[in-house]
Amino acid sequence: MKLNKSFTRRQAISGMAVVLGSLAAGSKVFGQTEPAAMKEMPGTAANQMRTSLHQEIVLRANPPRIYKALLEAKQFATFTGSPAEIDPKEGGFFFMFGGRIVGRNVELVPDQRIVQAWRPTHWNPGIYSIVKFELKPQDSETLLILDHTGFPEGEFDHLAYGWKFHYYEPLKKFLT
Repeated sequence: MKLNKSFTRRQAISGMAVVLGSLAAGSKVFGQTEPAAMKEMPGTAANQMRTSLHQEIVLRANPPRIYKALLEAKQFATFTGSPAEIDPKEGGFFFMFGGRIVGRNVELVPDQRIVQAWRPTHWNPGIYSIVKFELKPQDSETLLILDHTGFPEGEFDHLAYGWKFHYYEPLKKFLT
């Protein structure tokens, strides 16, 4: 899927149809078997009603390096090990983890903040959550603050684990 400045709603719908068709055809997307960790995890009773999460992590890199890793498709694909297409502009469409996560960049403040309308493709159509990354410099490191809000009930445990396993751990390795 080629992303450009004039990306239309029709192209987004067509792209989603391709992604969903690929997922329906089998468990392989872009020649990779779906890792067990990407599968749905049952939520604990205590977290069933939660629809937002807040996490903070200190990374050994400056904010510009982390900002680029999260918004440049090649770097994102390298650190996650999964295909990604990202139009790094406000309003730009993204397609991550081989199409398992899709959405649009809502607000981008270079080297400081990324806000995205974000959804896994297994959620019901039209359901999007908001993901906000804040990047705060701390000497030679960066405090990454994640606020993920508006996701469906029952998703908290899966998402809390997913951010750690699919973003933070691989990003730490990539940055060292």
